[in-house]
Amino acid sequence: MTASHFPTLLSPLTVGAHTLRNRTLMGSMHTRLETMDHAAERLAAFYAERARGQAALIVTGGYAPNPAGVIDPGSPVLMTEAQADALRPVPPAVHAEGGKILLQVLHTGRSARIAQPLGASARPSPINRAVPRALATDEVWQTIEDYVHCARLAHHAGFDGVEIMGSEGYLINQFAVTRTNDRSDAFGGSEENRHRLAVEIVRRTRAALGPGFLVMYRISALDLVEGGASADEIARLARAVEAAGADILNTGIGWHEARIPTIAYVVPRAAWSFAAARVKRAVTIPVIVSNRINMPQVAEELLARGDADMVSMARPFLADAAFVQKAATGRADEINTCIACNQACLDYIFSERPATCLVNPRAGREWEFDRLPAPAVRRRVAVVGAGAAGLACALAAAHAGHDVTLFEAGADIGGQLNLARAVPGKEEFGELLRYFRTGIARAGVTVRLGCRARADDLAGFERVVVACGVTARTPDLPGIDAPGVIGYADLLSGRARAGRRVAVIGAGGIGFDVAEFLLSDPAAAADPVARFHAEWGVDTAPASAGGLAPEQAPRPAREVTLLQRKPEKPGRSLGMTTGWALKATLARRGLKTLSGCAYQRIEAAGAGLRLHLAVGGVPQALEVDTIVVCAGQESAGALAAELAARGIDAPVIGGARHAAELDALRAIDEGTRTALAL
Repeated sequence: MTASHFPTLLSPLTVGAHTLRNRTLMGSMHTRLETMDHAAERLAAFYAERARGQAALIVTGGYAPNPAGVIDPGSPVLMTEAQADALRPVPPAVHAEGGKILLQVLHTGRSARIAQPLGASARPSPINRAVPRALATDEVWQTIEDYVHCARLAHHAGFDGVEIMGSEGYLINQFAVTRTNDRSDAFGGSEENRHRLAVEIVRRTRAALGPGFLVMYRISALDLVEGGASADEIARLARAVEAAGADILNTGIGWHEARIPTIAYVVPRAAWSFAAARVKRAVTIPVIVSNRINMPQVAEELLARGDADMVSMARPFLADAAFVQKAATGRADEINTCIACNQACLDYIFSERPATCLVNPRAGREWEFDRLPAPAVRRRVAVVGAGAAGLACALAAAHAGHDVTLFEAGADIGGQLNLARAVPGKEEFGELLRYFRTGIARAGVTVRLGCRARADDLAGFERVVVACGVTARTPDLPGIDAPGVIGYADLLSGRARAGRRVAVIGAGGIGFDVAEFLLSDPAAAADPVARFHAEWGVDTAPASAGGLAPEQAPRPAREVTLLQRKPEKPGRSLGMTTGWALKATLARRGLKTLSGCAYQRIEAAGAGLRLHLAVGGVPQALEVDTIVVCAGQESAGALAAELAARGIDAPVIGGARHAAELDALRAIDEGTRTALAL
């Protein structure tokens, strides 16, 4: 697609006293870069690269206005001039690339993972063990002043403005709804009182900083919790915040404690645009739409039909800092698309690691990557295997200036990526494959398909990288070769089909993906947003408090039983921020699980199969039509051994090095770093 396909997205927008070069916002996200060594340099490099890629406006991760507002101990606060001075390198780095940047002011309230969190009331959060103490009235007024002081310090540090975080169930949002506000003072009871905290913060920030300072308020456009706000309440809050002096409204979707996922891969693209559109109809200032918008054509459609004036994309700018630049220069097919996996961003953050990106290992590591030496010599490089690791290595090596040949034994590139994208909800892996396919073609990589390279084929290459991937492990089980027993690769590739009653051997990530594949209704893809809203219980009616409706469980097409050797509950290895949603989906669709399984034998039983096993020592026999084997993988190590026997030093990466699950995160990181070290 060319730039002419995105005329609205790429058009300028006036926001308060500022003119933005296009309609894109890099939304706030927690990165933990703020707490690393050389924090200012890392942040400057991180945000400047997005501005260089033509992001119009950037919002930092959240800075607490006082110690009680932090996410957890050690999270960033902005309370002193010294702390502001430490941030001074960041805004000029963004301004030099033509962008603008806001600092987000965030008080987490009862969500703070500290010994004594503070909230609107003493009602505990279901996702925080610490019971909050209700802020006294004078403490609320002081908190308002703390917000204003933080904004002054942001101005002192050179930021163009602030985003006042009023969504996702954080402090301001907690004051706004009856779910978390049972106060009887000036900040509780009536709707006007519950909105007072937000309005006073905006009003006083505007008065203190003047019209040239950009004030963005992030409003919860859809709470997705019981006791949340209706659309009319949200509209009234939006108008009150506008009247108080906000220049622009960003929209947040869902509280972190909501039972409904909002940004995981199970959420269809643009599933929440209806909520932003309602806010836009309520006010005259610009409104930003957010959540699961990851390609320019999606953003253009939302803007062109009037749902919003601007589009917020946080993780898509992790995946590709040059997102806008590529769209503007007719190279949208080169965009490295966010696949909403959360593996290296949110999962890392919640496990106290700095964020990066599965599809872009450079993200959050720009300062380190920029310090790597450029290759001194152009070399002839062979990469063997065109799965995730091999593709990443070949593309990075070609971009570094090497002459690269990519060998692939199969008929097409992609390897296990082709299996991942067959899983319902993981179709975005197809975008990753499109990115690699386009990238290696334009970088001049020579691709030799249907070629199982041996050592003799690699003579003449100066460097060889082995990325041959994995082969599925076949368990030593009597009857494993019976008709009706199939491997996960055959199922997901379409080479084999499953019957109505299915047993899945193996409850790792692949086993759960296979269960999702088996229990999904192919017809539901016709309207994925409507299906998602119905299945998860999202009420799009304006009068709905919190936007909740009863869940509508679909009728499963099959009976599926997931089997696991370990005696623990299945699914513990799934992603921290996505696994719960997958397990909830499969539970609604009737998935059965058995742990502590000892497999004994498989035998024919009429037109089907009988799987004999012991569960917790108790013998059982499952009558099924199909058994799908997901019993792990083994490295395809023949070539590596052959090269080693000849004394050829060849790095081994991805599944060929370590046959874990479909670990694209590790594979792409290893492939990229290996290429840069050639």
